[in-house]
Amino acid sequence: MQKIETVQQFEQLAETKPRFFFMKHSLTCPISSNAFNDYQAFLNNNREEEGYYLAVQESRELSNHIAEKFGIKHESPQAFLFIDGKPGWNASHWHITEKELSKL
Repeated sequence: MQKIETVQQFEQLAETKPRFFFMKHSLTCPISSNAFNDYQAFLNNNREEEGYYLAVQESRELSNHIAEKFGIKHESPQAFLFIDGKPGWNASHWHITEKELSKL
């Protein structure tokens, strides 16, 4: 799992990776901490999947860019599955679980 901090890094991902998971993670929210743990567990148990994340407090510009570009209201925590550069799935808060991610 790799941390993405800039719009440029994200755009390069979206242009070059046909499928990847992405999470907006809050460093101060206990719900986000639980979701992030499940996200990490999912990626550790599914090594063929690629996963990235941002820390909302450190990358507000990128977080806002994703919300505006794709017309998906910002939430934190929030997870996405990007397919061909567009979100094919997204969920927030308690809906981000290893079980749900494994269904995708």
